[in-house]
Amino acid sequence: MKYVGAHVSTSGGVENAPVNAHSIGAKAFALFTKNQRQWVVKPLEERNIFAFKENIRQYHYSPDHILPHDSYLINLGHPEKEGLDKSRKAFLDEMQRCEQLGLNRLNFHPGSHLKKISEADCLKRISESVNLVLNKTSGVSAVIENTAGQGTNLGYTFEQIRVIIEGVDDKNRVGVCFDTCHAYTAGYDIKTKEGYEETFKQFDEIIGLSYLKGMHLNDSKKPLDSHVDRHDNLGAGWLGLDVFKRIMNDPRFDGIPMILETPDDSKWAGEIRTLYSFVLKKPD
Repeated sequence: MKYVGAHVSTSGGVENAPVNAHSIGAKAFALFTKNQRQWVVKPLEERNIFAFKENIRQYHYSPDHILPHDSYLINLGHPEKEGLDKSRKAFLDEMQRCEQLGLNRLNFHPGSHLKKISEADCLKRISESVNLVLNKTSGVSAVIENTAGQGTNLGYTFEQIRVIIEGVDDKNRVGVCFDTCHAYTAGYDIKTKEGYEETFKQFDEIIGLSYLKGMHLNDSKKPLDSHVDRHDNLGAGWLGLDVFKRIMNDPRFDGIPMILETPDDSKWAGEIRTLYSFVLKKPD
């Protein structure tokens, strides 16, 4: 079964995320557990934690279908001590928030070398950062999101993601979120049937499908191999709709949260309905 949703607002408190997800017909959802533009925010209050848990029960959401996202400020591969320490502290806080809310995974962008250290050293730092935080938390997996490779961002090849995973001590608490836009602009041609099959064949051989803990379903404003991260609404960009028809009928992606991060949130309810309408329909 497919669990499709969107990255919904938490305006007014994290407890509103399940309500907002339900209002658009989502069977899964993503959220920020804090203001993602600030390094330090006040702790979650007991009333917010209680209300969040009550709302996910009321609207029948499972932690397995909720994919919180960390702050974009965090760089777990930061080349400088001050930036690295700040990022690790913030990531620990994000993981602890997930613990408090009863969630079991946290999606994050791997990190950037900023042209100050080698790619290999940056990937090693990312793994070390994950290890430090996993050792101080329990029950929450660190879920690496593939990137477009824009600027000095790493994690845009399956090989880079594999290196990060290999450096994580607890393999049971690390996973991957596959972003369709990022993969395409990183050079994986998922738009064509042949490219789609080859991409996920490589994913399985290099990383392993057992590590797949979520997907981001986004069209792309930029073309193949452009290494530019610009999401578009489904069918409005370079990817088109056929790849999403394939994904919705691919049993390899059953049971995981599949999250829209498309730019026009007024279209999310319609996009969710469209995606479910693709089930059992073959691509053109």
